[in-house]
Amino acid sequence: MASVAGVSTMTVSNTLTGRRPVSDDARRRVLQAVDELGYQVNVAARNLRQGRTGIVGLAVPVIDSQYFGLLASLFVRRFAREGLTLVVEETGGGREGEIAALRGSRLNAYDGLVLSAVGLRDGEVDAVRGDLPVVVLGERPFRERVDHVSMANLEGSAAAARLLLDRGARRLALVGGPPLDDLETPGPTAVRTFVLRARGFLGAVREVEGATAVSVDRGSAMADGAAAVADLLERGGEVDGLVCVTDTLAFGAVRALVDRGIRVPDDVLVVGFDDVQEARFSVPSLSTVAPGHDRIVGEATRLLLRRMADRSAEPELVVAPFRVVERESTGG
Repeated sequence: MASVAGVSTMTVSNTLTGRRPVSDDARRRVLQAVDELGYQVNVAARNLRQGRTGIVGLAVPVIDSQYFGLLASLFVRRFAREGLTLVVEETGGGREGEIAALRGSRLNAYDGLVLSAVGLRDGEVDAVRGDLPVVVLGERPFRERVDHVSMANLEGSAAAARLLLDRGARRLALVGGPPLDDLETPGPTAVRTFVLRARGFLGAVREVEGATAVSVDRGSAMADGAAAVADLLERGGEVDGLVCVTDTLAFGAVRALVDRGIRVPDDVLVVGFDDVQEARFSVPSLSTVAPGHDRIVGEATRLLLRRMADRSAEPELVVAPFRVVERESTGG
């Protein structure tokens, strides 16, 4: 290779690895020699020399979810740009599954792991991960020092409720959240993300005199959103605005309303949370809180790469910015 290009072996190495700068002329000659010889970089051998596998993990509660499916797709593309292969696995949103993901990543010699944590307890990340570079996604507070990327759940849901209140809604329901009278001491099975979204929702409703709020929950699937709203209506609940803790639940909620001849947004305003791709194409298109997917993925990738390069780096907490996207379901 070096003799064909007329440069030193070190120049060839620097051109192919980017470890050190080379002149434009040298780069041109090396790349021309690569084409002539049909040379391919042996990524496995390079990673072996560097003590890496070139594989990182992403552990999420469920894979067949609109939100986590979108997140996984973004991570796959982002890590590919760094020359890394991403393995996605499902934890079930429980402590045992998350511990298994940490242990499995170590046994499989992954270079690092991005973990969407729901069930882990304080201290368990450090106890299980060993020297594995880990970045945690989610809203659980961790006492141990760990790189952590979160989203503005409380602020985002408050903004969603204010959107409905500003449009004149006064009888609001939260779909998918825990009971509103138990937000300070939620039960052990309560998802912290949804607790925070419920707190933001309730705080915004309490700012407006005469506004009322209830919460209905049947689960996290699209069918659960429809069932929760159907239950509310069958009990005689009168609402003119729905804040759904996920877009998935919002799609089901709209279906339940339409099946009963209730028009969206004419009779009831609906807003979701997550800004999944389907929100733009549903009928009506769904107003939602966009939690900053690109920022979440970008920051998590940055932190994991930094941790892989320097295990002693100071841990960071990053909260991604959000924005409210108004579409047809709120009259936008």
